[in-house]
Amino acid sequence: MAYQNLTYELFGSIAVVTINRPKSLNSLTKETIAELSVCFDVIAQDDAVRGVIVTGAGDKAFVAGADIPELATLNVRGGRQLSLNGQAAYNKIERLNKPVVAAVNGFALGGGCELAMACHLRVAAPHAKFGQPEVNLGLIPGYGGTQRLPRIVGKGKALELMMSGEIINAEEAYRIGLVNKIIHAVKTDDDGELLDEKGRPVFDRVKFLAETAEFLNKMLVKAPLAVGYCIEAVNRGLDSDVGEGLNVEADLFGLLYATQDTKEGLRAFVEKREAKFEGK
Repeated sequence: MAYQNLTYELFGSIAVVTINRPKSLNSLTKETIAELSVCFDVIAQDDAVRGVIVTGAGDKAFVAGADIPELATLNVRGGRQLSLNGQAAYNKIERLNKPVVAAVNGFALGGGCELAMACHLRVAAPHAKFGQPEVNLGLIPGYGGTQRLPRIVGKGKALELMMSGEIINAEEAYRIGLVNKIIHAVKTDDDGELLDEKGRPVFDRVKFLAETAEFLNKMLVKAPLAVGYCIEAVNRGLDSDVGEGLNVEADLFGLLYATQDTKEGLRAFVEKREAKFEGK
C-alpha cells in the first residue's frame, strides 16, 4: 500500500515505519494518524514481520507534535473525536504481539512523545528531546499520554512534566525510565568523530537505525510466541488489579506448553544447544 505521510520498509523480519513529513518536523495530521492505524493493521497480519521500528524522517524530529493549525479548527466534538482516533491508532501499536521499538531521532513532543510511549520500548539519539507541552496551548495530552506516562515514569514525575510542559533531554529521559537506551550514533572519519559548525557531533542516521535493529534483534532471536505473550501479559495486567494480572500470567504460561517452541526451548536446554524457534 502507498502512504502519503509514512514510509514502510521491510528489512528481513523487521518493519521500519517512518513518519515522513520532515518539512513540518513530522507533525501529526489526522491523515497521518489514519495511515498509522492502517499500517499497523497490515503489520499485525503479516507473518513475515517479527518486529517493528518506528522513527521520523530526517535528524531533527521523531514527531514534533500535532499539526497546530489543524488543532485550531476543532470544536468540542471534533477535539474529542481526534483524541479517540489517536488513541485507537496508538492502542494498535501497544497491543501488537510483536515488539515495537521507537527510534527517537530528535524532538518527541506532544503526540510524538505519546507515539513513542505507545511503542513497547524506546531508544534515543543523544540530541533527542521529550515532552508533553500541551498545557502551553491550553490543552492536555490526548493520545494516551495522561495514562501511559504515569505508568512509565510514575505519577508524580508524569504530572510534573504534563503540568509544566517541560521538555527534557535524552539523558533525563533515560534517568527517569522513559528511554531504555541512548544510542550514540555519530559520523566518524580517520580523525574520529565529525563535528558540525557548532562543534557538535554529526548524527549518523544509518548507524542509529542499524544499532536500533541490533537492540530489537535481541528479542527477535527468542521464541516469538513467548515474546508476544510477554507483551500481552504486561498490557492486560496493567489494565487490571494484581490478582487478575496474575491469573492472566498463569493462563498464558500454561498455554505455551502446547507450543512447539516451548518443547524446543526446554529440549535445547537439556541438550545444551541453541534453541531453534519457529513461532509454532
